Amino acid sequence: MEGAALLERLTAGATALGQRSGEIGGAGPERLIWRAATIRDVRPETPSAKTLLLGVPGWRGHLAGQHVDIRLTADDGYQAERSYSIASAPEAGQVELTIERIDDGEVSPYLTLDAMRGDMFELRGPIGGYFTWDARHRQPLLLVGGGSGLVPLMAMLRHHRAVRSRTEARLLLSARTQADILYRDELEALESDEVAVHITLTRGAPPPGWSGWSRRIDRAMFEEIAPAPEEQPSIYVCGPTAFVEEAARLLVELGHEPATIRTERFGPSGG
Repeated sequence: MEGAALLERLTAGATALGQRSGEIGGAGPERLIWRAATIRDVRPETPSAKTLLLGVPGWRGHLAGQHVDIRLTADDGYQAERSYSIASAPEAGQVELTIERIDDGEVSPYLTLDAMRGDMFELRGPIGGYFTWDARHRQPLLLVGGGSGLVPLMAMLRHHRAVRSRTEARLLLSARTQADILYRDELEALESDEVAVHITLTRGAPPPGWSGWSRRIDRAMFEEIAPAPEEQPSIYVCGPTAFVEEAARLLVELGHEPATIRTERFGPSGG
């Protein structure tokens, strides 16, 4: 079920969660349990994406690159559950999620259009250990993101900045248009902090003064900006399935060992 009727059901259910949050719990600290998360602030990122700053009682921290599950429950018991990457650095001491709206989705329209400060929903996490990065690793870092695939990579870059890591870091981001670039101001600031930021736009003519690329990712981009294979860089690729597969193929073609390339795919449910 989609559309306004579903949003009404989920909105009502999220409001009711505040009245029954004491029922959420678990048996022990090692188990992943559902917790009542409260939205402390909402920050617009692009016309279709917002960042939610959450308060999560009992949160014990996370690693850069991990994600959480979110569950919305309607008054009639209907539930919708989705996974979202954590955008904040571990050092931030809070959970930030950047949500991009999928117009025919069940959860993202509510979180980007209806959710507001003080609203509550259920959250479980952090989850995942494969797609994580620790600043103690000294190999050069190459991050490749497609659209909102930037979110877990941004957690890594924020972690890199928070600990003042000297690890060489490079980002290649593919976005539809300049307006679709998440964290634009922060990316510019990271560039001045000696993180090499490269962006390519894939739709329409680039805006006046655009100094990045204006095509889909290709071998020439990686030849220009990627560390050499012999440097054994840590590589993280996140985005839609087709984007991730093409990026990984190009990197292997250039001589990078598949074991050094960690990937995470996302897409609409059912896709």
